[in-house]
Amino acid sequence: MSVLHIHEANFEQEVLHSDKPVLLDFFASWCGPCGQLSPIIDQFAANHPELKVAKIDVDAQRALAKKHKVFSIPTLVVYKNGEITKRATGVHTEEELLNLI
Repeated sequence: MSVLHIHEANFEQEVLHSDKPVLLDFFASWCGPCGQLSPIIDQFAANHPELKVAKIDVDAQRALAKKHKVFSIPTLVVYKNGEITKRATGVHTEEELLNLI
C-alpha cells in the first residue's frame, strides 16, 4: 500500500475510523532527518499492507501538528481503533517501526 497524505479534511475518516492500525509520520520538507526517514516510511508502507501508513506535513497542517503536540520532527504517532497507542521521534529502522505498531 502506498503512503497516504493526511490533512484536516480526511483525518477523521482515514485515521480515527480506520479498520487498520495507522502509523502517522509528522514531517517537514526542509527537515534533514525527515528526509532520511521518508524512504524508510515508503518501504515500510509497501512491505506492510495490513497497516495504514500516512504522512502529515507540519507546515501545511499546523492544526493537526498542534493537536498532536508535535514539537520536534520527525514525530511518529500510532493510532489503533481511533486512539493513540504510541509515539516516537527521530529516524527509525523498518524493524523499529514494526515494533511501534
